[in-house]
Amino acid sequence: MSHIHHECELERHIVEQLAASGWQVGDPTQYDKARALYPADVVAWLQGSQPQAWAKLTALNGANAESTVLDRLVKALDAKDGGTVSVIRDGFQIAGAGTLKMSEGLPEDDRNETTRQRYACNLLRVVPQVRYSLDNENAIDLVCFINGIPVATVELKTDFTQSVWAAVRQYKQDRNPKRKTGGLEPLLTFKRGAVVHFAMSDSLIYMSTKLDGDSTFFLPFNRGHEGAAGNPPGEVGPDGQSTYPVSYFWRRVLQRDNWLRIFHRFVLLQKQESKDAQGHTHIKESLIFPRFHQWESVTKMLDTVRQEGAGQPYLIQHSAGSGKTNTIAWTAHSLIRVRRPDGEPYFHSVIVVTDRQVLDKQLQDAITQIEHQTGVVKAVDRDTSNLPKSHQLAQAMLAGTPIIVCTLQTFPHAQEAILKEQSLRERRFAVIIDEAHSSTGGSTADDLRYVLTGQSEEEWDQLSAYDKLSVWQASRQRPGNASYFAFTATPKHSTLMLFGRPLNPALPVSKDNPPAPFHLYSMQQAIDEGFILDVLQNYTSYSLAYKLASDMAVAADQRVDEKSGKRSLAKWMSLHPTNVGQKVKLIVEHFRTNVAQLLNGQAKAMVVTSSRASAVSYARMLKKYCDERGYTDLHAMVAFSGDVPNQDKQTGVLIAEELPKDHQFDEITLNPNLRGRDMRKAFDTPEYQVMIVANKFQTGFDQPKLVAMYVDKKISGVEAVQTLSRLNRT
Repeated sequence: MSHIHHECELERHIVEQLAASGWQVGDPTQYDKARALYPADVVAWLQGSQPQAWAKLTALNGANAESTVLDRLVKALDAKDGGTVSVIRDGFQIAGAGTLKMSEGLPEDDRNETTRQRYACNLLRVVPQVRYSLDNENAIDLVCFINGIPVATVELKTDFTQSVWAAVRQYKQDRNPKRKTGGLEPLLTFKRGAVVHFAMSDSLIYMSTKLDGDSTFFLPFNRGHEGAAGNPPGEVGPDGQSTYPVSYFWRRVLQRDNWLRIFHRFVLLQKQESKDAQGHTHIKESLIFPRFHQWESVTKMLDTVRQEGAGQPYLIQHSAGSGKTNTIAWTAHSLIRVRRPDGEPYFHSVIVVTDRQVLDKQLQDAITQIEHQTGVVKAVDRDTSNLPKSHQLAQAMLAGTPIIVCTLQTFPHAQEAILKEQSLRERRFAVIIDEAHSSTGGSTADDLRYVLTGQSEEEWDQLSAYDKLSVWQASRQRPGNASYFAFTATPKHSTLMLFGRPLNPALPVSKDNPPAPFHLYSMQQAIDEGFILDVLQNYTSYSLAYKLASDMAVAADQRVDEKSGKRSLAKWMSLHPTNVGQKVKLIVEHFRTNVAQLLNGQAKAMVVTSSRASAVSYARMLKKYCDERGYTDLHAMVAFSGDVPNQDKQTGVLIAEELPKDHQFDEITLNPNLRGRDMRKAFDTPEYQVMIVANKFQTGFDQPKLVAMYVDKKISGVEAVQTLSRLNRT
């Protein structure tokens, strides 16, 4: 049973390390299975942090005060709108004492003595070998508590005998929230029990926020190593002893301030409306616990802001599939709260530059959960007033609105106001740039380059690396009272020059000291961790799309000898199938044969065209082809901006010969079944299987059911990565 010995050694080491850093070590026999609480800590917290309330409860309930409080706490945890996160942040109501707080968040400064003292009362406890069930003697290796409420469980394995996947299997097979005798195990129940469950070996960590038998989904919680998955090898500690590769978990994440901040400022309950294959709508709830790179990047940014103040650039290079939207929301909220020792904010307003309405909503939802405040976020470009956007923006900045969301087109007004408005020169701003998308005139980075430096693309490209940095740093357009936080998955060179920092900050930028991201979560790590797919593994060029040695029918894969294959290819090439009708035939037949049945029949595809006229032509031809063959199971929508004339001005070619030359095509007339619905939401329904696009939805569009892409456009560099990344969701 050597594996038990090794696991015990790892467990003992973690408990010792936590005890040395201020955690209390608990007795598993003191754990209340029925209530899923450590009662002694609940009472100790309330008596220490709210003595007057406890005195009232004692006077009212006498010897039953403790059981009365514990039972009322359990009801709050069990409530539909309650749960562990809600109770830890907001407390619970009890007759005779009003609201009892169950935790205190880290004060941003030391001015409020009551808050500071209450924060010091927070009691963190780790309890080994917790027997949690009334049905059996199963024990969880470690359970972490905040003031008597369980917030995390940990199953430990060692690589000497078992991998981290043995711990994952244990959670799936032996840690079922549903009891065999009926009812639920409160410790393991979603929302009601521990917020997060960690499967850990001495080299890797995975986590889940919802135990559901074999359907339980685990995410990586690893640091990454040399741009790939995993963790760096253990290091030699100050005591001369080697550390575990996962020691960052108890040394950093479980450090008192960090651990409490995660539950007060990071964990979110996300509600999403989705439809099943039958079209039935339901609300899906997910608890979001930050992945390691999300937590580390936000924490590192805040620490650096405290050291450097305003006026610095930050480039956060996080791959697609990294949860960038949540990371931006956490960053924005953290930046408006960070304070100097005297209580002054480092930033009076945070300006978020984005074209995504989903980010507006996510910011609103996150802040409502964390703060219970309205009016914290103002989306300038979605304002219903008749004021010009520049006036709306100026009003919001002058009023000190904490978070202001605007588009790239509106941002220059903010930049100009920061530079010229006397009343704003004394204020400090954080500008978060969501560079996940391209604007119609080029990438966000290109447009921001001009706004921030005054350099045209031609002028900028002619500058050397040194000159670019000098222009940016010396530019009058770069205010000293504004910090820039640029989020991107695929930074261009100009983006690195604008927002990157030299690898060695003490030396100037050079060939040997290039600008680098402030924080990196690489695409390779995301692929290695199975969070996104390597889409190029399934890339096929158009010239090979027809199966060789066949009559151009799209059939199952088959091998052919080289000689007959070349003969078939030569025959195919002589046909020159370059017109839209032949491409549509390939797309439709390939989709129906190879794609449509995937994801239980919910798979979708995107056709990327080279122009708006081409998109219109594809949409018309695809509908005609499906109608002629009676295909009622394939419907497409087409997405492009503005109006498209029937006749091309340069070539005189008509898209539709049966229509007048001056006829105009637009999204509304070409998508009659949309009936005013948002395209993103409509495409998620079973009504549509294919989306035809022209410079739209190629970036920043997250549709997990997108399985195939037909690209009839030359793409390269960042555009290629961003476009193909629409397919990388698992």
